[in-house]
Amino acid sequence: MRSRFSAFAERDEAYLLRSWHPATRPDRVGFDPGTRWVRLEIVREEDGGPADDKGTVEFRAHYLDGSTPGELHEVSRFVRHDGEWVYVRGKVT
Repeated sequence: MRSRFSAFAERDEAYLLRSWHPATRPDRVGFDPGTRWVRLEIVREEDGGPADDKGTVEFRAHYLDGSTPGELHEVSRFVRHDGEWVYVRGKVT
């Protein structure tokens, strides 16, 4: 999760697409040029350890839209695919 947040902050589309499950991966990532991601807050983690094949992360990603602060609150699902953790989907709350 932290690496994907960093990839959004750095606008690293290649990493985001590689870390997205092929079944739900978009063709491209649309970045809003006015949004700057500034802080990630992990609210809760469920599973996702070394012996697990799936996991859930609830987080708040804080951003600035110009000078206006905002927050994305999401519960994300991850699975192991070809030995790597990949993002499947998230539910914005």
